[in-house]
Amino acid sequence: MSRDEKKLQQLFSQLAKAERENLLSYAEFLALRAESEPSNIVEIVAIERPRQETLMAALKRLSRTYPMLDKSKLLHETTALTAQHLMQGREASEVIDECELLFQRHYLQIKNNK
Repeated sequence: MSRDEKKLQQLFSQLAKAERENLLSYAEFLALRAESEPSNIVEIVAIERPRQETLMAALKRLSRTYPMLDKSKLLHETTALTAQHLMQGREASEVIDECELLFQRHYLQIKNNK
């Protein structure tokens, strides 16, 4: 195990259950972003928004809906929105609405530049 992995494991063990879940959700988001390769696909993949959806599930859905987007260009804004939900208690549905607008705005920029 690397030094970073040991440190992460030590920090993780010091967290309460809720913080552990938040950290795991954030790690899943980062892993999803790392999986996503920019693509030349211009059309969106229509995926209906479920009635009840967590923020992390919404980010995964939006990543699948907009596979052509470079997720690293969305990272700063999605991280800020995620923090508003996880750390400041902002309603998930409101943050998801903003994430949808964010992804749509980036998509329209790509589409209009092609």
